[in-house]
Amino acid sequence: MEDKFSRTNLLIGEDNLNKLKNSKVAVFGIGGVGSYVVEALARAGIGNFIIVDNDTVSESNINRQLIALNSTIGKLKVDVAYDRIKDINKDAIITKYNKFFLPNTEEIIDDSVDYIIDCIDTITSKIELVLRANNYNIKIISCMGTGNKLDPTQFKISDIYKTSICPLAKVMRHELKKKNIKHLKVLYSTEVPIKIDNEKSKELLKNSKKRQIPGSISFVPSVAGLIIASEVVKDLINEK
Repeated sequence: MEDKFSRTNLLIGEDNLNKLKNSKVAVFGIGGVGSYVVEALARAGIGNFIIVDNDTVSESNINRQLIALNSTIGKLKVDVAYDRIKDINKDAIITKYNKFFLPNTEEIIDDSVDYIIDCIDTITSKIELVLRANNYNIKIISCMGTGNKLDPTQFKISDIYKTSICPLAKVMRHELKKKNIKHLKVLYSTEVPIKIDNEKSKELLKNSKKRQIPGSISFVPSVAGLIIASEVVKDLINEK
């Protein structure tokens, strides 16, 4: 008889399905990329989640974030993601943190985590996640910039030191080199960022706490999230 993971079982087998069920992944940032990462991993059969985000759903999220609907505006992103994972797989074990991850943030990560997925924007926080992953010998993948992009076919998986074009990747390469980090798996785009209307951006910034607001569209961060989920699943079933 079929169940929710029977088609996945056909593709990867019972043993690998059990590997995913017993794996614990920590997803930092439940936005345009992270919401699709969580969705795909839940539907793939990941059994244990840590989800971290300090934000609430806003109307401006609707154009690109899976969890953003008119009915979820104002709700905590981790709460919406939690409910969605449970609606997909009621047996999933989920720990949620409504907080902004910073270098001085305690708890959250320990050696029980199998994979860290970095979908956050702040450089210092991204670097700290890499350092903690190295400290605990945890696999990690980090998402580079998806804003101001229009072509999802230009996403690639690579080592950070083999990236080009992406402005965020350039900064990450510089900072990781100073920390003597030799390798980091990343998703990045080879698309040259589109120049956006500065006047429109300034207008949006009046009502935002952010320093800058990139342009975005539905089919770019979503594809990035699905590609990352694919890498995580393949890593977990091939090497655990």
